[in-house]
Amino acid sequence: MSYSTETQAQTEAGEAAGKEFLAFTLGKEEYGIDILRVQEIRGYEPVTRIANAPDFIKGVVNLRGIIVPVVDLRIKLNLGTPTYDQFTVVIILNIAGRVVGMVVDSVSDVMTLSPEQVKPAPEMGTSFDSDYLVGLGTLNERMLILVDIDKLMSSPEMGLIEQIAA
Repeated sequence: MSYSTETQAQTEAGEAAGKEFLAFTLGKEEYGIDILRVQEIRGYEPVTRIANAPDFIKGVVNLRGIIVPVVDLRIKLNLGTPTYDQFTVVIILNIAGRVVGMVVDSVSDVMTLSPEQVKPAPEMGTSFDSDYLVGLGTLNERMLILVDIDKLMSSPEMGLIEQIAA
């Protein structure tokens, strides 16, 4: 009995310590994804286009012998026309054993948020499907829109990634 109590206490202590999120920007908003999904962060470089791929799939890159599909999140989330400059980065993600690149405007830092700092996402009719939201993380004056990157990248319209990467 004491073993399960210790395990439960350790789990609760880990949750109280918080989760780490990689903070990045798209337009004027700041978003966050679970740092455990991030494999690496790279500068934006031209990609090889794939015929008949949706607009949000920029193409593919060869990352040390692995062909990685690259998704532009600004296009995917209807956040205006993307511009590519020295701040534009590609976050290389590992989602369900698949490697995927995600283009964002910039990456700022890693934030640790305790459960009390994460509020549920409000229900609203926006272009951003709230199914992909974990919630809103607040730290002092900052607010991060926390994205469930697993759900977003494995959504039905992203199924094309499976076909392209295969």
